[in-house]
Amino acid sequence: MLLATDLDGTFLGGTPVQKEQLYRIINNGKGIQLVFVSGRGLATILPLFNEPFMPKPEFIICDVGATILNGNTLQPIEPIHSLIEERWPGEEMVSGLLTSVKGLVPQNVPQQRRCSYFFNEHTDVDDLKYKVEQLNCDLVLSAGKFADVLPKDINKGYTLQMLAKQCHFPMEEILVAGDTFNDLSLFATGYKGVVVGNAEPGLLEATAGWHAIYHAKEEGAGGILEAMRYFSLVEE
Repeated sequence: MLLATDLDGTFLGGTPVQKEQLYRIINNGKGIQLVFVSGRGLATILPLFNEPFMPKPEFIICDVGATILNGNTLQPIEPIHSLIEERWPGEEMVSGLLTSVKGLVPQNVPQQRRCSYFFNEHTDVDDLKYKVEQLNCDLVLSAGKFADVLPKDINKGYTLQMLAKQCHFPMEEILVAGDTFNDLSLFATGYKGVVVGNAEPGLLEATAGWHAIYHAKEEGAGGILEAMRYFSLVEE
């Protein structure tokens, strides 16, 4: 199977025992290939590889889907990388236009082919949406405070779909996992999915009734383990 999982609150969430159990299953070579699918930039993902028991992913999709790399070589996956690059107007153009949006604060995080911000109840979201449309980009709002500006039609789910098609991963053997609204595109792919416990209410509401999506009781890694059993993807 292919496990494509968000990091914060998902693969990195749950109890220490649950994380150790999940990571051990993956490290033991039970036929599980791993893809990190994160809103983080690469620079904040690499230190995770030094943590005990942390499995190394075959692929890394980061920057909310705007970057895709080989997990071993850290080289871009082509031609997907170039396709994403072609759709990005550039950080200078994006930040220049959005600097006048009231209440929008840039996030001081490493990022490529996307611009990330904080917003709150004082942010002029209508103005933000209008200007993002002018840039021919997409806007993803999540957790009630994060705003990501991405290349047009690029998101976690779309980038994963391009990877799955290019690598010929069988659709029925893919499991996606997440906990916030910027993971919604993962669940919209039609792959089996798990919304882990303590997920953002907006994500729970948006995926309610989706037949391929399992809403776990356990948080983080525990929720992934719960879903793997539910979908009979691993032996007990």
